[in-house]
Amino acid sequence: MSQDPFSVDQRLFIALEKKSQPFTPPGISRILFNQGEEPKGLYTLKSGEVALTMYSSTGNLVMCHRASAGAVLGLPAVIASKPYSLNAIVSDSSEVGFVTRCDFEQILQSDPSLYLSVLGILAAEVRAARKSLADC
Repeated sequence: MSQDPFSVDQRLFIALEKKSQPFTPPGISRILFNQGEEPKGLYTLKSGEVALTMYSSTGNLVMCHRASAGAVLGLPAVIASKPYSLNAIVSDSSEVGFVTRCDFEQILQSDPSLYLSVLGILAAEVRAARKSLADC
C-alpha cells in the first residue's frame, strides 16, 4: 500500500484547515506530541514531513512511518479520548496547523458526511500498524 495512511481527502483537510491555527513546536525539539500524552487536538501537515514512531513498553521500536503534506495526525487519540499512541516529530521546513478537539467536533457536527473520511483514516492507520507489526 503506497498511500499515506495519515492523509485525508481534500474536503476534510480543507474543513480542518479553516479551523486550524499555525503551530510551531516549542524549543528546538520539533515534537508535535509524544506517545502516552493526553491529546490536545489534531495536527494538519500543510507541507513537509513528520516522522511517526511507536515503541513497545520495553523500549523496542515497533513502528516507524513518515507522513507527508495533507496528513492529519493524532486522530485516533482525539476520537477515543485516549493518549497518543505515537511520537510525532516534524521536519524543520514543515508547516503545521493545530485544530482543537472542540473545533474538530464542531466540524463533524456541521457536516456529518465527513465522518466517512474520518473512518477511512482510522482504517488506513490500523492497516499500516498491522503491516508494521507483521514486518517486525
